[in-house]
Amino acid sequence: MRQLSITHVFVVLEINSNMPPFRNNTSVRHNQLLRAFEPEVRNRLDPHLEVVSLKLGEIVCEAGGTLQHVYFPEGAVLSLLTVLENGDAIETSNIGREGAFGLFAAMFSRVSFNRCIVQLEGPMARCGIEALHAEFRRSDHLRDLCVSYSETLLSQVQQSVACNAMHSVEKRMCRWLLMMHDRAEGEALAYTHEFMSHMLGVNRKSVTLAARSMQAAGLISYRRGTMQVRDRAGLEAASCECYKTVKERFNAFLSPPSMAAQ
Repeated sequence: MRQLSITHVFVVLEINSNMPPFRNNTSVRHNQLLRAFEPEVRNRLDPHLEVVSLKLGEIVCEAGGTLQHVYFPEGAVLSLLTVLENGDAIETSNIGREGAFGLFAAMFSRVSFNRCIVQLEGPMARCGIEALHAEFRRSDHLRDLCVSYSETLLSQVQQSVACNAMHSVEKRMCRWLLMMHDRAEGEALAYTHEFMSHMLGVNRKSVTLAARSMQAAGLISYRRGTMQVRDRAGLEAASCECYKTVKERFNAFLSPPSMAAQ
């Protein structure tokens, strides 16, 4: 594995995927998308599932990299970033236990269009692409489910484009913290201003000014790389509408019936 500078975040996994897995997959039940698979599909995939534990900032795959696995977050959150020629990057979507990274690759090209990094530490189940692709060919239900999920994820990307262009750094930061708070266990979020500036595609000073304003309003507190949500309702009120819009779309996808064409 190669080590990247801290400004572009840490270790590449899919390029050299020799990380030690935890092969006891009996706990692979927290991912909501995986739970929506038909029982017979899950039974056939179970031998191919392994749980891996990842650290904040680890790169699962670089943009243009070839994927060997599909990742189903169990407690982790993944961030998908669009990378420009000069190396700048901005987050366009993130994935928690409601979804998966690599479904497009499993269905079609095996190439990742985005850089994917770990945004919140925690376990993930991963499945070899060959095994999942075989189930795509076999199960209409699985194809419909994954197409429906992909459409929902695309709606998050589209909302992020509008949000990044139209809303202030402070509103975007509120939205981002709410999305992380939804998935985190506990109130504290271990993020530095530098890390958040990369996610939001802004300079560090802008994040610092926004954080000061939010702390002065009693919405959050922060110290030495840790942010804590103090007023959840106030944070929601201070956020742009994009948080609520994306949340409602994923809630609709996860509510029965959670498949396309029905």
